Amino acid sequence: MLSGLGALTAAAILTGCDSQPDTTKLAETKVDAAAKLKATKAAKVKKAAQVRANELGQIPVLMFHRIVPKPQTTDDRSPQQFKADLERLVREDYVPITAAEMVAGKIDIPAGKHPVVLTFDDSSPSQLTLNQMGEPQKDTAVAIMKEVADAHPGWKPKGTFYVTRDMFGKTVREEQAQMLLWLKDNGHEIGNHTSDHLNLRGRSHKEVEDQIGKIAAQINALSYTKPTTIALPYGNQPNKKDWAMRGKLYNHQGAFLAGYTPAPAPFSKSYDAAGIPRIKAMDKKGDCAQFCSHAWLDWLKKNPDMRYTSDGDPRTVAYPKYKAPYLRKSFTTWSLPY
Repeated sequence: MLSGLGALTAAAILTGCDSQPDTTKLAETKVDAAAKLKATKAAKVKKAAQVRANELGQIPVLMFHRIVPKPQTTDDRSPQQFKADLERLVREDYVPITAAEMVAGKIDIPAGKHPVVLTFDDSSPSQLTLNQMGEPQKDTAVAIMKEVADAHPGWKPKGTFYVTRDMFGKTVREEQAQMLLWLKDNGHEIGNHTSDHLNLRGRSHKEVEDQIGKIAAQINALSYTKPTTIALPYGNQPNKKDWAMRGKLYNHQGAFLAGYTPAPAPFSKSYDAAGIPRIKAMDKKGDCAQFCSHAWLDWLKKNPDMRYTSDGDPRTVAYPKYKAPYLRKSFTTWSLPY
C-alpha cells in the first residue's frame, strides 16, 4: 500500500510539474485571440484599400413617378426610358437597396459596388398592377425591374414604394392588401407618402399627424407593416421637421425630400435623417442638365472619390484615412480607415 501510494504521489507531482497554471493558459488564449483579431482587421483593411472603399461617400436616391408609354410630364418615364435607367445602373456597378436599409445603415452589397435607392411616389398603377395570376403586368415598374434582374444575376430588384390612399388604383380592401403584400413578399419596401398627398408646409401639427398617421394605420392594417421612411409630398417639410418623423401612429427613421443632389451616407456628419435629398429621374434637359439623374450619375462617375463604394462588409465603415473628419461619432466602433 505504501509503495502504491508513493507511486501515485510521484505521478501527481510529475503531472503537476508538466502542466501550466490556468492563468498562463488564459493569458496565451488572450494573446492568440488578439493576434487573430489584428490579422482579421488587417485583411479587411487590405480588401477595403483594394476596392477603394468609401462608405462616407454620396448615394443617389432616384425619384420615379409614373411609368407610361407616352410621358405627359417631366416626372413620367416611358418603359423604355425606365429600363435604360436601370441598365445604366447595372453597367456602372450600382446595386439597389431600400430606403429603410439606407437609413438604418444596413448597406449589404458586394465589395466595390455602389448603393442606389429606387423610390416610387404616389402608388400609381403604372408602378404595380397584377394580372389574374397575381403576376406583375408587362411594362409596369416592378415587371421591368424583374426583367433587368433576370438578365443580370446578382442585381436585386428592390424598390421603395411611397403609398397614398390611391393605393395603386385599388379601392377594394382585399385588392389593396394584395398589392401591398405582393410588394412585401418580393423584397420591396412600403413607405409613407401621406394619405392625400397634401403639402405639409404651413399646416398645423394635428393636420400633419392626421395625414401621416392615417395612411400609416391603413398600411399596417393591410400588410402588417409599419413604414420606417416617408417621402414628403413636393419635398416640403412641415413647420417642425420632427413632426414628419414621429407621431402617435408612426415612428420614421428617415424623411426624404424631392431633389436635387445625391444623399450623404448615413455614416457621414452631413447626413440629416429628417431631410434626405433625392434626385429626379430625367435626361439632361432644362434644369435637369445639372440637377437630375443623368447629370448626377455622370458627375459621380467622373468623381469616384465622392461616391459611396462598399467594402463588402455591412459591419464596418471603410474609408480613406483623410476622410476621417467626416465620420459621425456614433459610428466610431464601425470605423475601418485605410
